[in-house]
Amino acid sequence: MAKRKSSSAVAHEKALTTILIPGPFDDIKQPPAKRRASQRKVSQPNSAPVITNPEENADVLDGPEALRASPDADEPGESVDVAKAGVDANNQVKEECDLGLSLENGVGYAPPLSKLSEIESPARKRKTNVVQVQSKVKKPAVDTRVKTIPKEPQYLDPEAEGEEEADEEEVQAALSRPPPVNSDYLPLPWKGRLGYACLCTYLRFSNPPVFSSRTCRIASILENRHPLKNPNEPPHATNNRPDRDQPASIARGQAYVESLGLANARDVLKMLKWNDRYGIKFMRLSSEMFPFASHEEYGYRLAPFASEVLGEVGKLAAELGHRLTTHPGQYTQLGSPRKPVIDNAMRDLEYHAEMLSLLKVPPQQDRDAVMILHLGGVFGDKEATLDRFRENYARLSQGIKDRLVLENDDVSWSVHDLLPLCEELNIPMVLDFHHHNIIFDAEQIREGTKDIMELYPRILATWKRKNITPKMHYSEPTPAAITGRQRRKHNPRVATLPPCPPDMDLMIEAKDKEQAVFELMRTFKLPGYDTFNDILPHVRKDDNKPVKIPKKKTPRKNSKKAKEEDADLREAEEMIEAGPEEFVQEVIQEEEVGMGGPERRVYWPPGMEDWLRPVKRVVKKKDPEDKDEDKDKPTPAQRRKAAVEAVKAAIKQQDEVQQDQSTGTNGATPVKKTKASTTARGKKAAGTKKNAKSVPTPSVSDDETSEAIPDLSEEEMPPPKTTKAAPARKSARARKVSYAEVDEDE
Repeated sequence: MAKRKSSSAVAHEKALTTILIPGPFDDIKQPPAKRRASQRKVSQPNSAPVITNPEENADVLDGPEALRASPDADEPGESVDVAKAGVDANNQVKEECDLGLSLENGVGYAPPLSKLSEIESPARKRKTNVVQVQSKVKKPAVDTRVKTIPKEPQYLDPEAEGEEEADEEEVQAALSRPPPVNSDYLPLPWKGRLGYACLCTYLRFSNPPVFSSRTCRIASILENRHPLKNPNEPPHATNNRPDRDQPASIARGQAYVESLGLANARDVLKMLKWNDRYGIKFMRLSSEMFPFASHEEYGYRLAPFASEVLGEVGKLAAELGHRLTTHPGQYTQLGSPRKPVIDNAMRDLEYHAEMLSLLKVPPQQDRDAVMILHLGGVFGDKEATLDRFRENYARLSQGIKDRLVLENDDVSWSVHDLLPLCEELNIPMVLDFHHHNIIFDAEQIREGTKDIMELYPRILATWKRKNITPKMHYSEPTPAAITGRQRRKHNPRVATLPPCPPDMDLMIEAKDKEQAVFELMRTFKLPGYDTFNDILPHVRKDDNKPVKIPKKKTPRKNSKKAKEEDADLREAEEMIEAGPEEFVQEVIQEEEVGMGGPERRVYWPPGMEDWLRPVKRVVKKKDPEDKDEDKDKPTPAQRRKAAVEAVKAAIKQQDEVQQDQSTGTNGATPVKKTKASTTARGKKAAGTKKNAKSVPTPSVSDDETSEAIPDLSEEEMPPPKTTKAAPARKSARARKVSYAEVDEDE
């Protein structure tokens, strides 16, 4: 087949995009009006039919959401980057332009999808492209160029944390739509099974964490084909990584990725036991359980390496009466016009069918283990897309056909679009209430849960023909959502039950996973509501926390505190040698780790997900003004140094005063200082307190100075001088000076 032509040319200097409308659209004088958010009916084109197959029409790019069956499954020789294509990883990009609407939404008038090439990537911005699409049919020169300013892509991610932006017109259209008409029926008493998808939030933050979606990159598979630098030690992220200088082995890299899948499957056993303890008997298995299993180059079969562990999962599910299902991703589409996308989708469906078959559950549970699939993009023509789906569905193996079910979505395909197809091909249909309130046929039904109940008999009949237990999906939009795109985001929890049959298996699609199921149990006193209690904030009593052994420190010499630390360290070492049971908390058995403890504290209130984690140490940031003040404050070392200098200055000042007193009027010279007297003075300067005396007298307590001072009579003592008061501190120097004066008189 001939290689597809490129429909874009990049110019790096122009900031505007110029689009030359092809010939079939030259008759249009002005672009049609924007599609209103409340308008759901697809109009038919007035002009000649447009060939939407990209293999036959080079001006048409494939639907941006139908690139591959796995996010990491690039085509051979290609490097497909969803971000560079300007599309969201979950679905597609809707770009509003006065030229018309995109082919994905199925509107008649649509400019060439090569215009998508000018959308900037969110990861790396680039200069604006100039796209010129010239018609193959030559017509009189008519200047139909329209200059537009490229807009930021609007991503459609239902699980995005941020709010979806919407223009004023879209908001006004959403506010003017008729209010939903909901039923007041509640399926009570409840006899069905409530379930959640893929992840248990409580177990995910357990120690060790329990979850079934460990994955990797292709680069990690290639790197782990090399042996470790130290094969005798376990792998480490920094200290013991694969040595790329040694020869690679494909089997070694395959063993690495298979080990991730086995770890995921083993954690499913724990999740099933946890669910059964708290009354949850319905769960969706993660499609990422075995990474890259459906990849064209790095894919692999699950048997025989995963047969045993999946058999254990199926055996436990059969004993507990649990239902397990799967939901292949948005890249798995059977209606795409591209053959590589179809091939990838079929490989992905084969992988999911093999995973469910290896569970080896009883016949009824095996029939109930279905694979939910969305129809995918519209590609400009719904009827053509449906025909392609019929053709590709006929090529599927019988094992896939027995498990495949279709679900209405919130982008293109309503219940009225899919129900006739499901009845025709004998495919069960999953009703998603949340999607139905966004995409529905306004001419046949109203928004809300009341009118859709009229289609229950037809929907349930698609399940009963294959003897499969029916299931439905329920979720709610966030309270702040207004437009259709904003309402696609799921609320963390749901407030009520839909008006479904009371024996229905109901999948709750909410961000808080099992906590959303607990919320419904408590609200409506459903079976299992009394099996769990609120968790204690930041406290987990069902984990074996690692023991922190104190580090051995080198004590400082002649330090009392260091000796005490040494004694504590020796005591800790003795406790370690004696046995861990003497100083470690009671060891929890492996099967009870993460199960909630004897008090079953596994429920966290809405918005309190951080209670599952330990308390984080918060470092308070200082204000810049406080930092400036701290710069002026002396450090402890500076304060100690200043105190020593103050004492020295006081001694020096006192010495000077005493020298003045000793010389007096006769110019006598004081006795020369001795080393002993200086030492004694230094000892007394350490803080000894003396009583103040009016007349200095010789001190006989100092042995160092008593030998230098002979005994004197009262007549030989000089009279006290009436000078200014000396400092409060007295030293032996004053008495020595007095004795020197007496010697001079003699």
